[in-house]
Amino acid sequence: MAKDKFEEALGRLEDIVKKMEAGDMTLEESLKAFEEGIKLARLCSRRLDEAERRVEILLKQENEPVVKPFQVEENESE
Repeated sequence: MAKDKFEEALGRLEDIVKKMEAGDMTLEESLKAFEEGIKLARLCSRRLDEAERRVEILLKQENEPVVKPFQVEENESE
């Protein structure tokens, strides 16, 4: 899942929400979908946080925008 792109993860999360909202899933299917949804939501949140940090770095530059590397804290075991 770590290599998934934000858009792919968000699309999958939307699919899961639609299926769960339809109410046609068994309890076990719902729990499994919920677990996957939580992982996808966390992945999306991390990607958005990373993008926000990059934008902040760019906006803090006085003259020319310069991208500086930053440490990405990835905990992909979630």
